[in-house]
Parts: sequence; structure tokens; C-alpha cells
Amino acid sequence: MLKSGAILNRLYEMIEPAAQNLCIADMRIGLSYVGIKLDNEAAGIAAVLPESSIRCCTVLKEAGTFIGSPAVETLKCLIEGKNPLRRAIGVATANALVSLTTRDNEDREATTYLHLKPGEKVVMVGLFAPLVERIRSTGAMLTILEKNPERLKPLSPEDKQKALKDCDVAIITATTLLNNTFEETVDLLGAPRSVVLMGPSTPLVPEIFHGTPISHLGGAVVVNSTKVLQIISEGGGTPALRPYLHFVNLINEKSGN
Repeated sequence: MLKSGAILNRLYEMIEPAAQNLCIADMRIGLSYVGIKLDNEAAGIAAVLPESSIRCCTVLKEAGTFIGSPAVETLKCLIEGKNPLRRAIGVATANALVSLTTRDNEDREATTYLHLKPGEKVVMVGLFAPLVERIRSTGAMLTILEKNPERLKPLSPEDKQKALKDCDVAIITATTLLNNTFEETVDLLGAPRSVVLMGPSTPLVPEIFHGTPISHLGGAVVVNSTKVLQIISEGGGTPALRPYLHFVNLINEKSGN
């Protein structure tokens, strides 16, 4: 079993050397995303969860000091962040650091790689609304596990565990890394043939998922940092950001639990 926060610790250890001698050139925190731009022009984003402002904090005491600060300091939020917003700052920094080395993969919708079959059991951890009908149109049986009751009625803990244990394919939102539920979620899986970690927050670093059932990473690379940062500042979400992101799909060799 993985300890909570283990993957973000691995991410920090792997890319901390790349953060040396780089600084934060710009930083935006919007309603849906954090955006980080480094002084080497690389940029990255990560999601802002609703509970970030409701349960965790309403202001950052460091506001006004982030720009010009060493990138390694915001990267430390991966291991020192005490709430989802601070972890998002760390993940956005990490995603900026890895964006220049991410392999150029085909930019197409991630579920097309799954080759879903009629009757297969698919569990979606976190509601990806645009994918729901696409998945159901294959004849697969979809169960959605969503924490936010405003988006979907949550399942009971027993039904959640059963869905994870019995699924053939799991699609997991990368925001589970931000709210520290990723490790718990994958530990509840049975023996699915494919497990996808998906969303713009996804760290596109296959090596950090060694020893987990993750077989596929679906993330995003910023291709127009000026527009991305503007949209984040103006309260925009994924639909507005989409034209300025390159969606990347990496097939990760499963190494098992």
C-alpha cells in the first residue's frame, strides 16, 4: 500500500534538480486553475478544487512575493503543502518544469486508447462530463464516483469500494493528487486491465507511478502561456483554456502494486 502523498513526494525528488537556478516569472490563481510561468518561458497549470477556498484558506500570506522567487520554493508545496491549493501550486510548478521535455504524443481524446467493449465495467473517479456519453456509447457500464454533491450524488462507501474492486477500466482524475486521495483510490482497485490518470493537473512523468496500476497518463502542456494566464486570471476553466493547451497521452508500462 502507498502512503498518502507518496506520488507527490516522488515527483518532488525526481524534478527538484531541474528547478535549480529557475525563478517564477508569473503566477495566477483563478477560480478553477493555478498557472505558473517560469523565467525560461515554460508554464504549467493545476486545478483549484472548490474546497481550497471553503475549507482550507482564503488568502495566501506570501501573496506579492511569489514572482521572482526561486522555483524550488513553490515546488516544495508538493511535499509541504497542507491543503489542496498549496499542493496545486506545487503541481503547476512541476508541470511547468516537465513541459519542455514531454514527448510529443498524438493530441486526441484519451479514452480512444482504451478500446472499451460492451459489458465492461468502467469506474470514473471524478466526473468528466464530456466523456460520459462517449463511454456509454461503447456499451460499457459506467459508474461515477464524485465527491462534490453539487455535481452528482455520492455513492455509499460500500458501493464505492465495490465499484473500484470490480472494474475492468478505471479513469481517475488527477485532482486526487491534490486532495491526497490518489493512493487510497488505487489501493482499492482490484485487477483492472487499464487505469488512466487524467486531467490537466496530471504530472506527465511516468516514472513516479512505478509500482502502481496506472497504465496511461492523460495530461496537458501549455502552448500559449500568455493566453492561459489571462484566462486563469479572468476566472476561466477548461473549455476556455483548451485552445491554448496541447493534450498529451502517455502509455505507461504497468508494473503492478
